[in-house]
Amino acid sequence: MSFRKVVRQSKFRHVFGQPVKTEQCYDDIRVSRVTWDSTFCAVNPSFVAIIVEASGGGAFLVLPLHKTGRIDKSYPTVCGHTGPVLDIDWCPHNDHVIVIASGSEDCTVMVWQIPENGLSQPLTEPVVVLEGHSKRVGIVTWHPTARNVLLSAGCDNVVLIWNVGTAEELYRLDGLHPDLIYSVSWSRDGSRFCTACKDKSVRVIDPRRGTVVAEKERAHEGARPMRAIFLADGKIFTTGFSRMSERQLALWDTENLEEPMGLQELDSSNGALLPFYDPDTNVVYVCGKGESSIRYFEITEEPPYIHFLNTFTSKEPQRGMGWMPKRGLDVSKCEIARFYKLHERKCEPIIMTVPRK
Repeated sequence: MSFRKVVRQSKFRHVFGQPVKTEQCYDDIRVSRVTWDSTFCAVNPSFVAIIVEASGGGAFLVLPLHKTGRIDKSYPTVCGHTGPVLDIDWCPHNDHVIVIASGSEDCTVMVWQIPENGLSQPLTEPVVVLEGHSKRVGIVTWHPTARNVLLSAGCDNVVLIWNVGTAEELYRLDGLHPDLIYSVSWSRDGSRFCTACKDKSVRVIDPRRGTVVAEKERAHEGARPMRAIFLADGKIFTTGFSRMSERQLALWDTENLEEPMGLQELDSSNGALLPFYDPDTNVVYVCGKGESSIRYFEITEEPPYIHFLNTFTSKEPQRGMGWMPKRGLDVSKCEIARFYKLHERKCEPIIMTVPRK
């Protein structure tokens, strides 16, 4: 299917991506070289956090958004892990008490409180250390509606849900995944989450019951990593590979996972596609590691459901990607999304706008 046929009259058809000026980038950052397929970057309305190379353990930088330009090598980091940091996530519930969680190869999850004005010295003492995984922790994600609830998933194929306030396990979901978990995404109300697993299955899980509510085996036939995210209306959007190693996007109805509602093949590049979803505009942005474009699609109620809108292309490939939550955007400039693209040695904000007359 050629993309041109499905470009439709949409109010988001004219979404334009624009990189910022060079002096508004964050320069001289040694982005982590770990091969784990994480975004390596997390953004909130005050700070951008980036996982960096660190000698003797894992570390990440926490930079105030306005601190652009060249970042001094001696700039303080958050460095309490004994192994490389694989994933980070800002707590979405309180922008005044600034809290971030990190998962690491040292099998622990740590939760950190960042001072309001940023770091003036290295932060080595986490607020809480969560120990329960037997192998490295590759995914951490906060619950969307309940405070102090954090989910972590490790290479031991176990999903743990924590009460961060008391540092105890609320739920331990063991035996639901026979293989490595590639991604976890909460539903909008936080009652369920979906996972993409190395066994090619997408599962919808009720954490309170500890059961798989719905499962689609072989959602994508290819052997390379998949991703699955919940959309606002409860449908699931997945990225993966066909048997011929072509990259695919698919949309699934959780009530009936027999066949995808929509399926599109993109190209035959080999980087895993990371999806970012905006529930207000129903636009999904996908970007692959190691390539230099961000494609975006509108998800609609009527067939063919997935509508290609446009592609933002830049010269250099991305090592990772951060995504600003809606409350941090400048709506007076018609900004509907902002990405933080990681290069080898810098972080470059990319602003997505819909120009209005």
